[in-house]
Amino acid sequence: MTTSENNAARRLAETAKMTPENIAIAVPRGYDANGKRRYKTITFRQFDEYTDKIAGALLEDGVKQGMKIALLVRHGIDFIALVYAIFKSGAVVVLVDPGMGMRRMLDCLAEAEPDGFAAISSVHVVRSLLRRRFPRAKHHLTVGRRWFWGGLSLAKIKRQTHTEAILTAVKPDDPAAIIFTSGSTGVPKGVLYTHQIINTQVGEIAARYDIPPGIADIAGFPFFGLFDAAMGVTAVIPDMNPTRPADVNPKNILEAAADWNAVQSFGSPALWNRVADDCIEKNVKIPTLRRVVLAGAPISVHLLAKLKRCLADDAEIFTPYGATESLPVASIEAKEILNETAALTNLGRGICVGKRFSQIDWRVIKITDAPIERLEDAEKLPTGEIGELAVTGPQVTRRYVTRVEANVLSKMTDARGRVWHRIGDVGHLDTQERFWFCGRKAHRVETASGTMFTIPCEAVFNIHPNVYRTALVGLGKYGEQTPLLCVEPKPGYFPENSDAKEKFLAELRELGHANPLTANVEAFEFLRQFPVDVRHNAKINRELMREMFAKEKKNK
Repeated sequence: MTTSENNAARRLAETAKMTPENIAIAVPRGYDANGKRRYKTITFRQFDEYTDKIAGALLEDGVKQGMKIALLVRHGIDFIALVYAIFKSGAVVVLVDPGMGMRRMLDCLAEAEPDGFAAISSVHVVRSLLRRRFPRAKHHLTVGRRWFWGGLSLAKIKRQTHTEAILTAVKPDDPAAIIFTSGSTGVPKGVLYTHQIINTQVGEIAARYDIPPGIADIAGFPFFGLFDAAMGVTAVIPDMNPTRPADVNPKNILEAAADWNAVQSFGSPALWNRVADDCIEKNVKIPTLRRVVLAGAPISVHLLAKLKRCLADDAEIFTPYGATESLPVASIEAKEILNETAALTNLGRGICVGKRFSQIDWRVIKITDAPIERLEDAEKLPTGEIGELAVTGPQVTRRYVTRVEANVLSKMTDARGRVWHRIGDVGHLDTQERFWFCGRKAHRVETASGTMFTIPCEAVFNIHPNVYRTALVGLGKYGEQTPLLCVEPKPGYFPENSDAKEKFLAELRELGHANPLTANVEAFEFLRQFPVDVRHNAKINRELMREMFAKEKKNK
């Protein structure tokens, strides 16, 4: 049914009616004469009216329902407002992570074939110079100074006084956004989000974590700032570069929590690893936080233990699991990990990511790199056996709209007509219906003696007191690969001479030989710092390391 009730911006409009004077977004703006942080804020009423103004301007400019608008604006009030304005207009917002690099980003945008750009001035300069790559782009909005390219100006829109409520009627399966994967395991792909998918995500997250309206959240990841506005939560945008969370100044996170009495925060493990280390070093806590949500990469037990020391005793730490194509899928709380599953992780069981969200259905199927058209054609594996995870549910995306050849490898349908997504992760279910993550399917190492999965094997070596993290990669031809373990020591423990290196290697080999999972690992390489993904600065780029050492081996 076509109705405005289906629009993903509906929740914002409802919140603006219920709590119009609550703060929707707060952005840091330097310090006053007394050294106290100043903030630019906007209430939910103001924010709703602001998004109406932008949506109205887009419609007057000729933007039609279903048109695609590429959004390249710095994280903050304008970024979140433009997303909701595009939702309200019925157009489709195209989101690309700028951290992936200019060339990759331009390729992604060209593949999306946008009908226009809402972007900062420098992006419009590049877009104008490369206009042949974007032949359909006719509708433009500039955030900042508008020069020779014309189109709408956000500054001019802000000065408008008349506001008409706008909420375009849509169907649940009408497109709302195209969000690109990070490309950490291949070329970035454009994932189609419908209004139903976004509405389901918000509802599932709010219900699972019991998030009430009216609280303050430190939004360390831009996408979660969008969820905050839909949940009636104040999004406090921390002073940090969202594309480089590992470089955050911990003082800015603690300051935001104290200034806004923030009870919740969402961020990558790279961000919270930095903050936790700083808190422990200075013997301080973040007393207001009652809920921290970590996502973007497997979360180490070491980080969870550190972070618990920085929070109140009754605070909860959740680690949701999912992917750009299927979010959220499952979740687990830190106490369950620290008190139960961590010991099994150290033995090579995998990382327990918890139980599924209420509307998710899942199953583990036999690993294959071939397409599977029908779910019924996939072999369902029994409890405890490692296979590939496939999921379905209203928050699971149905297709890619760029690199569409990936659909045949990633999507299946069942007898009920539901679309299932093959996440590309391997693992197993236990008797409590919890999923244990054992790595990416593409990262498995196929040796002459059998298959090795990254997470269980790496756990065997990660217990070494001087190891920060490890990464298992396979060199050579599939079925005949040689396992290579890359090791990133903790700060101060990198072996600086041959004697230190031999001692370290001997200890690692002893650990490996003692476990049947890793008894055949004989090759090791030390790295001072692992290459990581662009989105969260936490997911290990095993592809890059495999290429690097394969080339090095070939050149020897």
